[in-house]
Amino acid sequence: MGADNRRALVLAGGGLAGIAWETGVLQGICDEAPEAGEALLSSEVLLGTSAGSTVAAQLGSGLSVGELFDRQVADESRELHPGVSVDAIAELFLTAMLTPNATKEQRLQEIGAVATATETVPEAVRREVIAHRLPSHGWPQRTLRVTAIDLATGELVVFDNSSGVDLVDAVAASCAVPGVWPPVTIDGRRFMDGGVGSTVNMSAARDCGVAVALVPSGQDSPSPWGTAAVAEIDAFAGASLAVFADVESLAAFGPNPLDPACRAPSARAGRIQGRKEASRVARFLGL
Repeated sequence: MGADNRRALVLAGGGLAGIAWETGVLQGICDEAPEAGEALLSSEVLLGTSAGSTVAAQLGSGLSVGELFDRQVADESRELHPGVSVDAIAELFLTAMLTPNATKEQRLQEIGAVATATETVPEAVRREVIAHRLPSHGWPQRTLRVTAIDLATGELVVFDNSSGVDLVDAVAASCAVPGVWPPVTIDGRRFMDGGVGSTVNMSAARDCGVAVALVPSGQDSPSPWGTAAVAEIDAFAGASLAVFADVESLAAFGPNPLDPACRAPSARAGRIQGRKEASRVARFLGL
């Protein structure tokens, strides 16, 4: 299938709230417009950043979206409380952004250095959490792309089916929020959250002609890098559609999207929003 015909489902970063919300949105779209929902779920390319990497890997596992939704609203959870506030993480970004005359990569290197120096749970403990999230630990047959940042270079790295990297490690790297979770070691290099530089990383879908992005943040959410997610999605060379979290969903996320307690409210809010967005998505897909 040519690039002009390939569809990417882009799943953005947003903590545990984002995982739950994106799953809920997909379930809601399937509720109201099953054909559109199936089209999204069967996208040729799944691109996940941070929280979105978890959802993308889960979708590639073969479980139905209904089963994945049930996992989000279940009482049982192996997730760990981060023990830090969103404000503390924002302070980390602010310190790096104040460095004069630095490139984006250099600032990401600084964030990575702080992430390395911050005391967190051991990598192995965090990896167990990620492993439990994923119904399958093998890469799917279709294209799955998972983004992370190389601490040594500050550059975006895209892991995929051909990278020779364990899927659990790739997702753990993409979800390694600096200052919260430990950077992930892969083949002697260390990686952190792919959402630090961009929550959507649309460049990793540039070989696709169509992209639908689910973004668990407000449409007017600013970016420390100057290009917000909405502008990055709008600049996509192909046809693109974005679903940003609405007011009700943002309220459901609560004060800390990394808190496991936000999972069920976020999933339910996402499902309600997905039902509202279903007709718009169906029209975009020509269904």
